[in-house]
Amino acid sequence: QVQVEESGGGLVQPGGSLTLSCAADGSIARFYAMGWYRQAPGKQRELVARIDNSGSTNYADSVKGRFTISRDNSKNTMYLQMNSLKPEDTAVYYCNEVGATSHDYWGQGTQVTVSS
Repeated sequence: QVQVEESGGGLVQPGGSLTLSCAADGSIARFYAMGWYRQAPGKQRELVARIDNSGSTNYADSVKGRFTISRDNSKNTMYLQMNSLKPEDTAVYYCNEVGATSHDYWGQGTQVTVSS
């Protein structure tokens, strides 16, 4: 199975920006749709952005207009550009194939904390 490593998280002030990266140790081209998920304390993991192999993207309403997802199949890497960050964006962010369940492989995630 393809394993992933998320990176790029950190502490940022409200209104700030971060870019997350998801590096896979194998080809991600075989995954039709990949996405960024996040899990805040006490909440379920949610899909916030997805991108398919045609480049078509979709976003959760809570991040639409602020986050941009992209993927580079040649580098087996996916990105999430996050702008205008809000405290409610604080969560651990994960990347995975769209449709992945709790029974599937998940990386360690990367912590994003938005606070003044």
